[in-house]
Amino acid sequence: MPWSWRSGDWIGIVMGLGFVLSFGYWTTNFAEVQRALSAKDLNAAQRTPLIGAYPKIFIPALTIIPGLFALAVFPRLGTPKGASYNDAIPLLMGRFLPNGALGVALAGLLAAFMAGMAANVSSFNTVFTYDIWQTYIRRGRRDRYYLNVGRVVTVVGILIGIGTAFIASGYSNIMNYIQLLFSFFNAPLFATFILAMFWKRSTPWAGIAGLAAGTIGAAVMHFAGYHIAYFYPHQVLDPTHATINAQMVNFYGAITAFVADLVVTVVVSLVTKPKPVSELGGLVWGVPDPNAPDPASVPKPVWWKSPKLLGGTALGIVAVLSIIFA
Repeated sequence: MPWSWRSGDWIGIVMGLGFVLSFGYWTTNFAEVQRALSAKDLNAAQRTPLIGAYPKIFIPALTIIPGLFALAVFPRLGTPKGASYNDAIPLLMGRFLPNGALGVALAGLLAAFMAGMAANVSSFNTVFTYDIWQTYIRRGRRDRYYLNVGRVVTVVGILIGIGTAFIASGYSNIMNYIQLLFSFFNAPLFATFILAMFWKRSTPWAGIAGLAAGTIGAAVMHFAGYHIAYFYPHQVLDPTHATINAQMVNFYGAITAFVADLVVTVVVSLVTKPKPVSELGGLVWGVPDPNAPDPASVPKPVWWKSPKLLGGTALGIVAVLSIIFA
């Protein structure tokens, strides 16, 4: 079978979506990372993403089932004469919810949006101000200076978000746009995180170069994919469909970004000076934090707070649901 990225391409689905994008979204989610870093102890930090995983397990049901109902109630949904798929939930809310409940639902949607926006802007502000501006551009300034920088960056981040909203409006499916952004940014970020966590030889400049290479790789794959689709349709199109699967292009873009980031990070790390091991305590696997308490002196949590139990139970629920709905 010739190389392709059809809707049934399992390489793109398993490696692009199942591994790179899914792991990248979960492990580089700054809202989760910030909460884990502010936890009172190691056990609480480990439980942070595990507890958050339980509501995430049922998100597919919350998105797919209402979509199926919307197709049954609004047969023209997704057609040129009907509303777009992005309007499925608002259409169902307007059809079935009374005025009072509709107001509560809209308030919930706005609250969820504001919470997500606040977490993302806060993360963007923190990373830029402390990890980039303070570390590499302007060192040793007073706290008020960095506070003002953070305020400016917050405004800039919000303006960027508003601008990207106009870009998103040009997509027929919001998930195509989201996965495109994830393939450009989350995929290389995940590669940098996972390599730096397990390889002491990784260097800061290698991380920057790897991120740039990953983003460039995803962009090249994205635009090359559509170019190939238009000029060589017999190689990349599903015979039963007339258009390229945009999501599959994003999945392969994520794979490209991940591989490009890893390769460039390793190469640049080998030719640049690494940080001293003394500065890597608690950040790299196998390098203990000298300021952390002795693990033997930390009391074990009660059984129902065990990260292994929480993680194993979450995996078990996912496995059962996968078997039921496969």
